[in-house]
Amino acid sequence: MKSFLISDNHDTLVLLRLAGISGVVAHGQSETSKALSDALSIKNLGVLLMTELAAESIPERVTEMRSSGALPLLVEIPDRHGTRRGADFLTRYIREAIGVKLE
Repeated sequence: MKSFLISDNHDTLVLLRLAGISGVVAHGQSETSKALSDALSIKNLGVLLMTELAAESIPERVTEMRSSGALPLLVEIPDRHGTRRGADFLTRYIREAIGVKLE
């Protein structure tokens, strides 16, 4: 299976290219949406990496991909400035996904 990156900055793209993962830089909703459509047309795409800022520009499509359960697996990654999520993002995600409150 292949991996692909949609990034909002060049530095993340260069870093993942060094690891053998190709990708594109996309800014704004229209560019990111087009990049996602292009990525989904890649044969044997198993993992789609997106920087958090890129994913924030198309929240409906990200939610749709997550809820479908189909490949590719969508993974949001922080960019060079660090994570944009709160400290409890994983707990909130689990609570929303399965309705269980973790203590």
